[in-house]
Amino acid sequence: QVQLVESGGGLVQAGGSLRLSCAASGSLFSINVMGWYRQAPGKQRELVALITSGGRTTYADSMKGRFTISRDNAKNTVYLQMNSLKPEDTAVYYCNFASRGLNYWGQGTQVTVSS
Repeated sequence: QVQLVESGGGLVQAGGSLRLSCAASGSLFSINVMGWYRQAPGKQRELVALITSGGRTTYADSMKGRFTISRDNAKNTVYLQMNSLKPEDTAVYYCNFASRGLNYWGQGTQVTVSS
């Protein structure tokens, strides 16, 4: 089992920044992918960004240049730095840990961007 604890969400004005963190614990396999997804009201959950244990990153097109994903393998923690936030970035952001064909999700953290 893997447990994920997210933090860093909140309310911010358009153009502002937030940094999300997600700490993983439990039965962690060293080869894994961690990432962030988000779900806005009435919409499907969508990919934000992924990062492999080797540091390779993938971003959704709408987040490129504004969001940066990083990780600290020693702390089993993944971060999402979000800059130039827009009202359409408002959503619940979920941390994901994927390894050996299994997926684990955090409880989600709310990000609200006011105009």
